[in-house]
Amino acid sequence: MPETILIDEPQPGVARITFNRPEAANALNTLMGEELLEAWTALTGRADLRCVVLAAAGRHFCAGADLKERNGMTDEAWSAQHRVFEAMARAQLAVPVPVIGAVNGAAMGGGCEMTLACDFAYAAETARFGLPEVGLGIMPGLGGTQLLRRCAGERRAVELLTSGRPFTAAQALDYGVVNGVTPPEALMETVLAVAAEIASKAPLSVRALKHVVREGASLDLAGAMELELSAYNRLFKTADRREGVASFNEKRTPNFRGE
Repeated sequence: MPETILIDEPQPGVARITFNRPEAANALNTLMGEELLEAWTALTGRADLRCVVLAAAGRHFCAGADLKERNGMTDEAWSAQHRVFEAMARAQLAVPVPVIGAVNGAAMGGGCEMTLACDFAYAAETARFGLPEVGLGIMPGLGGTQLLRRCAGERRAVELLTSGRPFTAAQALDYGVVNGVTPPEALMETVLAVAAEIASKAPLSVRALKHVVREGASLDLAGAMELELSAYNRLFKTADRREGVASFNEKRTPNFRGE
């Protein structure tokens, strides 16, 4: 059983990973990095998976890297730990279904980067965000610079990254870091409702959509449209496409099987 995270399935096809170091503000230590890497890798291999929720126990989402653990680390030990974190971040990005962040409190440093690595996120009104690494003599190293630029734009990203300035949930919504802001008590209900909505759709379509949106961002328009068309041509030959059209005409709920 993992020591630093919880894994459950609150709804069919919806997995939830919960940071579970509330006594340390859910700071990311080496063990948490290893356990998250294992969890993301296992979820990636699940054909029945429809959606993932990333959440946190306690008052904080994730305070970033555990600086108490890092205090006094040699350069070699720091580098070895960061390689674990890098693999963890890549494994999160590689999950083929949508990953939704449910940010209930402070999401700083690596915690903010893991929020940015979600496909989209919702935040409690009390959540706070920031990438303060510049004040520690380092910089984000889990994709934060690139992911923030992609959602907030270059000018806003440079401002936030070079100042290390924290920002509120309302500002995160304005910057495109989160998709919605809720009262704290409504956060999980809101996120699980969206997860259930996604889980009810054709799973091959959901996976194809995530892939095309992500991969198309690095292509020119013509190449991105070809990528979209290639996925479309695979989908219309599936049993789920036939089921979707039949259920519409028969006025019933579709029974998608991922086939």
